[in-house]
Amino acid sequence: MANIVFQGPAALTLDGKGRIAIPARHRELLTAMGVSQLTITKHPVGSLLIFPKPAWESFRERLSGLPLDAAGWKRVFLGNAREVDIDASSRVPVAPELRVAAGLERDVMLLGMGSYFELWDAQRLAAHEAQVMQSEMPESLKSFSF
Repeated sequence: MANIVFQGPAALTLDGKGRIAIPARHRELLTAMGVSQLTITKHPVGSLLIFPKPAWESFRERLSGLPLDAAGWKRVFLGNAREVDIDASSRVPVAPELRVAAGLERDVMLLGMGSYFELWDAQRLAAHEAQVMQSEMPESLKSFSF
């Protein structure tokens, strides 16, 4: 799994049942990994995190080892986590509570972020990226070579 990387955006539409269709390029990678189940949870920036099962297990293990002062964050991530199956039509249901938390109604963006995905309301993502572009570049990127 170390060589498998999800990247790039996909403009999607939530269907009437709150499902998204996994784009072919990501579906092919998930199939190659033998993954048919994803875990969806809240992201602190107002989007959702979507993990293939192996990546979620690693993330969950790291969270479980955090000290008591991180209990609130563990609650955000673990307490809101939903395991979902990718159906035969490559669709994934997004729980109503999670859709509300991320402001997802219809037009959404799925971003490949390496070992996981982020699911954003399209307008919220545009606003977030505009804000990021207006902010000062973090020190960790200032010496980064492009």
